[in-house]
Amino acid sequence: MDKKTTKVFGIFGDPVGHSLSPVIHNAAFQSLHLPYYYVPFEISKERLKEAVLAMTPLGIAGINVTIPHKETIIPFLDRLSDEAKKIGAVNTVERFNNELIGHNTDGPGFLKSLEEADIDLSGLRVILLGAGGAARGVAVSLLNANIAELCLVARSIEKRKMLKNDLCALFPNPKISEYPFDKNDFEPVPTLLINATSLGMKPDDPLPYRKERIDPVWAVADLVYRPVKTPFLTAAEKAGAKIVPGVGMLLHQAARSFEIFTKHKAPLETMKKALLTALNIP
Repeated sequence: MDKKTTKVFGIFGDPVGHSLSPVIHNAAFQSLHLPYYYVPFEISKERLKEAVLAMTPLGIAGINVTIPHKETIIPFLDRLSDEAKKIGAVNTVERFNNELIGHNTDGPGFLKSLEEADIDLSGLRVILLGAGGAARGVAVSLLNANIAELCLVARSIEKRKMLKNDLCALFPNPKISEYPFDKNDFEPVPTLLINATSLGMKPDDPLPYRKERIDPVWAVADLVYRPVKTPFLTAAEKAGAKIVPGVGMLLHQAARSFEIFTKHKAPLETMKKALLTALNIP
């Protein structure tokens, strides 16, 4: 192996031990015979700046970014892609010519997962639960996709209002409304309900939305991918709604990150197989 071409990639998060990104990316590297390695880095909020500044001297070629760093990492980067700038959150950092460039592949990855599930967004109402970094990426992509209305539902009044204001500044005359997190009585018109919070990652988490309020005409998506069928999706399925698990978004955002990192076309089937194997899905 030519040591000069060996590269290290990784993911910054806290916690990060649950992440399947190393499994997906390392399988892709191996399938293309690239001498690259992908490792998890558990980085606390207090050490994030140090970790980012260490990327260049340590030779780390790129990282993915997960909870809780998608927004707070931005001041430590040299510049952002147009997509990341619009979203105000980063999930991929590329080191190019000793510059750290922030990208966001969450939104496009999510739209690809909806496309695979045969969900047509045109004219659809979307209820988005959460106002963090992942929600921002999804919201921008949704508004680009000609949805009829975006309903923002989040605990934090400040973050909810900030997200709405940011989106209104980006899009001409968008139909955006905002509600507190206990808003559970939307009219049963064709709707996509999305959980963009972290609720569902822990076994004792409450559902992010009251199950008796989920209408059978709705489609329900969850960005949480472990477990594959979260309690939220299980409840939605029992209500008769179409469900979209988070594994699709995980796969497609990873594929886009891979292409940014390597400049190679992502071996999607290899990445998908590695992901499903790690999740014990036949």
